[in-house]
Amino acid sequence: MWFKSLDQNKKRKRLLDKTPAGALRDYYQTPFPAPKSKVADIPLVVLDFETTGLDIKYDHIVSVGLIEINQLGVNLDSAWHEIIKTSRDLPEQSTVIHEITDDMVNLGEEVNLVFEKLLSRLKGHVLIAHHAQIELGYLKKISKELYQQDFIIPVIDTQVLAKRQLQREQVTLEKNSLRLFNLRKRYKLPAYKAHNALSDALSTAELFLALMADLYPGLDCRLKDLLKN
Repeated sequence: MWFKSLDQNKKRKRLLDKTPAGALRDYYQTPFPAPKSKVADIPLVVLDFETTGLDIKYDHIVSVGLIEINQLGVNLDSAWHEIIKTSRDLPEQSTVIHEITDDMVNLGEEVNLVFEKLLSRLKGHVLIAHHAQIELGYLKKISKELYQQDFIIPVIDTQVLAKRQLQREQVTLEKNSLRLFNLRKRYKLPAYKAHNALSDALSTAELFLALMADLYPGLDCRLKDLLKN
């Protein structure tokens, strides 16, 4: 479920009141950026997960990639990538796709420790992801498993922004036209290796900036203009 931007800080405060001490409570203690804030003034964080599959109820995250955008510029120093340990055997198909093996995840970090690090990186930020329901779905799932609490964050979905721009240009949406790397090709962005969480996060960050330049040529827009309600 997506929460309307104007209601998110109220929801955050309610969750703060019933969340016990720990990483999630620390996360909820920091207010979300105001919906009327200029996007150029807001700290943004781009997130990507690689998983054992696309069934959020059944599958596990095996890696996380993250990079920040500050003042509408990608902060390469903020890049973070981590392999996550899982008890689930990796399906052969997923191993072929993201090239993460059972041996690699066996040496990975425990999910609760990764989630604590992730919460500290997300605190006070707006989340950007491509087809964001995947990342948000896993964040909610892990929050429920570890803390028995819901997880919310303001979210900008680059797939939604791309669809908005293509419709504005009256472009016919064909199958796969909204996939990340097809959109990058459309915007003449360089081709990166797919299905690595960090390179996909960087790819999404660059696509977001390209979309911003198209949708708002003066780059003068408010957060509420970009959030999906």
